[in-house]
Amino acid sequence: MAIDDEVQQNRTRLLAIVSGQVQGVGFRYWAREQAEQLYLHGAAMNQPDGTVKIVAEGPKAAVEDLLARLDSGNTPGQVRSIDATYSRATGEFTRFGVG
Repeated sequence: MAIDDEVQQNRTRLLAIVSGQVQGVGFRYWAREQAEQLYLHGAAMNQPDGTVKIVAEGPKAAVEDLLARLDSGNTPGQVRSIDATYSRATGEFTRFGVG
C-alpha cells in the first residue's frame, strides 16, 4: 500500500446539516476558519431550505473537534440542531471553501 493510500484511509468525512439561524450571519465563514485551524478540507454551503451544509475531511479527531465547535453554542447566529454523519473521506477537496 502506498503512503498516500494509507493516509487517505485514515481520514474521515463529516457531513453536517446545521439548522437554525445560520444564514446571513457569517456562519459559513466562521466554520471555514474553524476548519482551517484544524487543517481540514471541505466546504460550507447555504442550502435552499435555510440550513448550512458542511462537508469536512481529515483525521477523525480533528473532524470530531469541528463538530464539537459547530455545536458549542459559541457560533455566529443560532444553531438549533445538527444532523451529522461520518463516512470515509473521498479526497475531493484540496482546501476548505465557502459556497
